[in-house]
Amino acid sequence: MRSFAGPSVAGRKVLITGAARGIGAALARRLAERGAHVALLGIEPDLLAEVAAECGGVPWRYCDVGDRAQVERVVAALVGELGGLDVLVANAGIAKQMAMIGGDLSVLEETLAVNVLGVAYAVSAAGPHLSHARGYVLMMSSFSASVQLPLGGAYSASAAAVASLSATLRAELRSTGAKVGVSYFAGIDTEMTVRGFGTAAAHTVLGDTSLTGNAPIGPAIAALERAIARRRATVVSPWWVVLVRPFRPVAQLVVQRLHGDRVARAVEIARTEDAPFTTEQPARPRTMERQA
Repeated sequence: MRSFAGPSVAGRKVLITGAARGIGAALARRLAERGAHVALLGIEPDLLAEVAAECGGVPWRYCDVGDRAQVERVVAALVGELGGLDVLVANAGIAKQMAMIGGDLSVLEETLAVNVLGVAYAVSAAGPHLSHARGYVLMMSSFSASVQLPLGGAYSASAAAVASLSATLRAELRSTGAKVGVSYFAGIDTEMTVRGFGTAAAHTVLGDTSLTGNAPIGPAIAALERAIARRRATVVSPWWVVLVRPFRPVAQLVVQRLHGDRVARAVEIARTEDAPFTTEQPARPRTMERQA
């Protein structure tokens, strides 16, 4: 009987940032199982080495995506080991709660350095190798670019910026045949989500669970695999995200009503709570220090 399985990731040369854990690690394993040639980068060497071994001994490098020179050097090395590049998955990202008034604005600086500048650095370094008819860039945004939660301003801003960058890059790469995709995920059951919502301030707003609960990671990874195979413009998970996104203003009003008076107390807690980033970051110069 004839097979109508559709496009496959087999044989694709894929570079994944933030591949030490969570979505990045799970996607690397999935793509390697499906016959893709993957290369990994991240800031947790022991975990990266384990993931690389599970993927069949694929190449990997330590890389802080917030360091432009480091990204350029590491991407060039990994592309060389892969023998070219078909796909970049700009997955590296962090999150941390921040009160807009009275909060620590360095949280915003650090979040943008990783989630936005890190994406831009990776795209800039990998772009020349991807500008061909099979090329594909997948940027990881978030449902929070559409519907924002209290104390999540830094992460939501970074997600919205990534979505904007993806639209710009799509237009710029059109003549090369390369395509650009962007993901809009909500509450996937990963360490990042658990850590991000595991604070006293978050529990004050949301209670013991988020509005929808955390969705299993499996369907999200399957959706990413399909997006890479078909070079899709948009990928969502869980399924209901595609239904809610067109009604963002209504969804935002629902969020505000559900949280009610708990927000003021949560903001007070967040101003003094010692909450870590979802992934501990290496020391790097602050934005203003780099400009001095």
